[in-house]
Amino acid sequence: MRTSVLLIELGLVVVALAILTRLAGRVGFSPIPLFLLAGLAFGDGGFLPLVTSEDFIEIGAEIGIILLLFTLGLQYSAEDLTKNLRGAAPSGAVDLLLNAVPGALVALLLGWGALEALLLGGITFVTSSGIVAKLIEDLGWVGNRETPGVLSILVMEDLAMAVYLPLVAVLLRGDVGASAALEVLVAVGAAVLILVLGLRFGRALSRLVFSHSDEALLLTIFGLALTVAGLAERVQVSAAVGAFLLGIAVSGPAAERAQSLIRPLRDLFGAVFFVFFGLRVEPGSVPDVLWIGALLAALGVITKAATGWLTARRAGVGRNGRLRAASLLVSRGEFSIAIAALAVGTGGFARLEAVTATYVLILAVVGPLLAKVVDHVVRGRAAAAPRSG
Repeated sequence: MRTSVLLIELGLVVVALAILTRLAGRVGFSPIPLFLLAGLAFGDGGFLPLVTSEDFIEIGAEIGIILLLFTLGLQYSAEDLTKNLRGAAPSGAVDLLLNAVPGALVALLLGWGALEALLLGGITFVTSSGIVAKLIEDLGWVGNRETPGVLSILVMEDLAMAVYLPLVAVLLRGDVGASAALEVLVAVGAAVLILVLGLRFGRALSRLVFSHSDEALLLTIFGLALTVAGLAERVQVSAAVGAFLLGIAVSGPAAERAQSLIRPLRDLFGAVFFVFFGLRVEPGSVPDVLWIGALLAALGVITKAATGWLTARRAGVGRNGRLRAASLLVSRGEFSIAIAALAVGTGGFARLEAVTATYVLILAVVGPLLAKVVDHVVRGRAAAAPRSG
C-alpha cells in the first residue's frame, strides 16, 4: 500500500512539473520559480502536502544539484578555471564585503547574538549555484564573455563554504582548539586536492571514462559524479563543489558527449531539487518575518547586482554583459538553506530559519525574473542597433 502511494505521489509531482515546464515554455520564461512554488504547495501547510515521498524527493534533490553543477563544470577546463580564479580575486573580496557584511549587520541591529550574525552573514553571501547554472543554460548565456567571471565568483563562494561550513559547525558545537582547526584544514585541503588532480590528471581521466557506447559512458560519468560528490561531502567539502570540479576535470570528446547524455537526467533531478527547496519552506512562518526577509532581499539585489557588474567590468565586458552578470548573481538558494539547517539542527535558531526561508524564496523568484527582463532588454537593444546605426 505504501509503495503504491509513493509511486502515485511521485508520478503526480512529475506530471505537475511537466505541466509547469510547458507553461513556462509557452511564455518564454524559466520554470525555476514555478518549481519553487510547487514545492510550497506540496510541503507541510501547503495545498497538497505529500504523504510518503518527501524522503525520496530529498535524495533526488541532492542528485539534482550534483548534476547541475557537474554539467556546468563540463563547459570549462581546469586551466580556464585557475586563470579566472586568479583574475577574480579582487571581485571575490568585493563580493564578501558587499554581501556578507550587510547580513551580519542586520542581525546585530536586530539584537541577535554574534553567532547568529555570523550565520546570517553567510546566508546573505552565497549565490545559488543551482539556480545560476539553470539560468545560464535556459537563457543561452553559456558562451557569453561575462559568464566565466560569474562562474569564478560562484566557485570562490563555494570554496569559501568549504572553510565556512566546518567552521560554523565547530562553533555551533562549542568546540575549540587543535581538533577544530584540524577539521577546517582537512576540508580546505580536500577542495584544493580535487582541483590539483583535475589540473594534473584531467586528460588521463577523460581518456579513461570515454567510451563509444552511450550506455557505458552515461553510467561511468553518472557514477563518478555521485562518487566524487559523496567523497567531497565526506571531508566537509560541498558535494556541489566536488561535482563541479570533476566536470572541469573531464575534457575533450568525453565532455562533449557527456553533456548531451547527462542532460535529461540533469533536467529531471534539477527540477526535483527546486521542488524540494520549496518543500523546506513552512508557509506559516513567513508572515512574522516577512519584513526582515524583504529588507534583506532588497539589499541582496543591490549588492549582488553591484558584484556582478563590477566583475564583468573588470573583465572588459560591455554594458549588456555587465547587466547579464548583475542579474545572474541575485538568486540565493541551496547554500543559504544549508547554513540555516545546520544551525537549526543543533537546537534553537527558529527565527533564523524563518528569515532564511523568506529571504531565499523572494530572491529565488526575483533572480530569475530579473535575468529574464535583462535578457529581453539586451536582445531588444541588439535588434534595434542596426536600425539606429
